Amino acid sequence: MKIVSLETFCTAFVGFARVTTEDGAIGWGQLSTYNSDITSQVFHRQVAPWALGRNAHDIESLIDEIPEREHKFPGSYLCRAMAGLDTALWDWRGRREGKPVTVLLGGTPGPLRAYASSMRRDITPEAEAERFAKLRSQYGFNAFKFRVGSECGHDRDEWPGRTEAIVPTIRRGLGNDVALLVDANSCYSPAKAIEVGRMLQDNGVEHFEEPCPYWEMEQTKLVTEALSLDVTGGEQDWDLQHWRRMIAMRAVDVIQPDVLYLGGLCRTMRVARMGAGAGLPCTPHCANLSLVTLFTMHLLRAIPNAGRYLEFSIEGADYYPWQQDLFVESPYAIRDGQATVTDEPGWGVDINPEWLAKSSYQRSSIAE
Repeated sequence: MKIVSLETFCTAFVGFARVTTEDGAIGWGQLSTYNSDITSQVFHRQVAPWALGRNAHDIESLIDEIPEREHKFPGSYLCRAMAGLDTALWDWRGRREGKPVTVLLGGTPGPLRAYASSMRRDITPEAEAERFAKLRSQYGFNAFKFRVGSECGHDRDEWPGRTEAIVPTIRRGLGNDVALLVDANSCYSPAKAIEVGRMLQDNGVEHFEEPCPYWEMEQTKLVTEALSLDVTGGEQDWDLQHWRRMIAMRAVDVIQPDVLYLGGLCRTMRVARMGAGAGLPCTPHCANLSLVTLFTMHLLRAIPNAGRYLEFSIEGADYYPWQQDLFVESPYAIRDGQATVTDEPGWGVDINPEWLAKSSYQRSSIAE
């Protein structure tokens, strides 16, 4: 079944892709968030020409071939654009077969334990603990992630003493019966990360994400070897060779690919399999409520080395105004601390026509 049309609908922050085949069947996917308008240009210039006219069933072959065809342009933008093709084709296939994508991947619909993921560093420890307590009461979350250090901070805190204050404050505020996770966003040198990590261990934190600059894999490995809690990372990494090295050297205890940064489900499944072969769990990064969290939900219900929880952003319109009104009906509902993959075909979601009408539109077709 030939691909005859590829369309994108974008803002600067988020973009969707629609694939149409010769029989008129469609599938919806998503380009990676952030600078999605630029990613859309890459999609039409460097992805669509290799996909139009090709068999829509050959998802993995296409996703393998495009980086070779574009071998002079390796990098994040190509992967962010390929993610739109990959995820649209999985939806297309699921709709045709009447199956959710997770079933196509070898999984089943059902629940996933979610952790409430804070994106904020401009919040006091007391206010963060208070909103976590409210979320636990309202939605039943029993796992929470918050931010320490400052982003790419060269050992600097967001403000002096914040990290040392927020960790025990959150633990005291929520008690000992919840899981705590933290994200350093590449803040620390190895020595400082180990110092902070020991304080985290003393407070029962079980997940220390991206402690060192993510591109300095050897630094992260030093932290992993020094601490007993899980050191995690990988969200930014798109290069499969880099992933092979990271896993082979066990630079982290838990791998965290991002479906959209990495280039779609085919490539993410490949990384998950690498991790499974090394005995490493996979807890993907999905830090907003565009489609990336839904893609991750379907993935986690299908892989044997799924981590303990799904990342679920708790930020609303004040932090992510661009993620509002994306869908006809939101696929995201937390009950008793769990999200659910339904048995609806494909991704089981429809993009809001009013949002589409306001977006920037581009189309590539086999006739053009």
